[in-house]
Amino acid sequence: MEDYKKHFQDKVVLITGGAGSIGSNLTRAIAELNARTVIVLDDMSAAYEWNIPSLPNVLFVKGSITDEMALKRVFNEKPEIVFHLAAFFANQNSVDYPQRDLSVNGMGTLLLFQYSQMTQIQRLVYASSGCSIYGAAAPLPLREDFMSMHLTTPYQITKMLGELYANFFHHHHGLQIVKTRFFNSYGPGEVPGQYRNVIPNFIFKALKGEPLPYTGAENASRDFTYAEDIVDALLRAGYFESAIGEEMNIASAIETRILDMAARVNELTGNTAGIITAPKRIWDTKNRLLASIDRAKTVLGYEPKMEFEEGLKKTIDWFKANWQDIQRDAEFPPGMSSATRGIASKTKLP
Repeated sequence: MEDYKKHFQDKVVLITGGAGSIGSNLTRAIAELNARTVIVLDDMSAAYEWNIPSLPNVLFVKGSITDEMALKRVFNEKPEIVFHLAAFFANQNSVDYPQRDLSVNGMGTLLLFQYSQMTQIQRLVYASSGCSIYGAAAPLPLREDFMSMHLTTPYQITKMLGELYANFFHHHHGLQIVKTRFFNSYGPGEVPGQYRNVIPNFIFKALKGEPLPYTGAENASRDFTYAEDIVDALLRAGYFESAIGEEMNIASAIETRILDMAARVNELTGNTAGIITAPKRIWDTKNRLLASIDRAKTVLGYEPKMEFEEGLKKTIDWFKANWQDIQRDAEFPPGMSSATRGIASKTKLP
């Protein structure tokens, strides 16, 4: 076993947002590395208890990072390593509910950093968003040394705020913190919904035989990153000393057209309903996304391994295995934003 995995043996680890997609996969990975205790703190506002690994060394605490009683409860377990994944996710959600976005992603993150500093944890890994903080004008591939103040949603603003607080706690208090910037994650564990990522939502609709609503330009692309690759990067970020104080893109470094992804989801699920166009969200100013992972390779030894098509197949298999729970819990209410509703015409694939 590699040293960075051995590092978690007999450790007490706190994972905020540990019931979500990345969180549940990280929880299972660390528990199976024989951690003494993996504490999952999640308010279940966007997750479900059936998604939490049922293992003897996993302790689930229902609560929010904005609730100091919940924070006192989990820090009383004396965690040595903290992974901060909890967030009010994501862009459209923050546009519809900006005050809650600031409360969770701003004040909640500040409180978590304060408790981590007061209890002198060994390492804190903060989950930021590479899809969010670079702004629309950043040149491709996106590199960590580019910064923009021209952000277009509250979520983008508060993810940047979290990084700025991370810098403060590292430089002023010596908190051993690592900033990881995720790109377009997908994989087993993410229940679809109005405010979730595009791949689980497309798979859900495809399995129901519905057309996939597409909102971008024909050449729009994303850097889709498989959950297990992100988990491996997080484990490395929790170990390597050279990562402390750094910010790093965690991505596949492969640009995939969204229309190609949609067509492949339809093919793999046998969905014949096709693809339809829908109105573009006003905040969606990034036509293409592609990350550089040079820094993560150098600092962490990070190498994404999952081929995109294989990752899609594994995600579809997870959907089928958990279809009853997913159908019950997937949430697609009308919402507050008209940008998520109307549908225009059939899209002709090239």
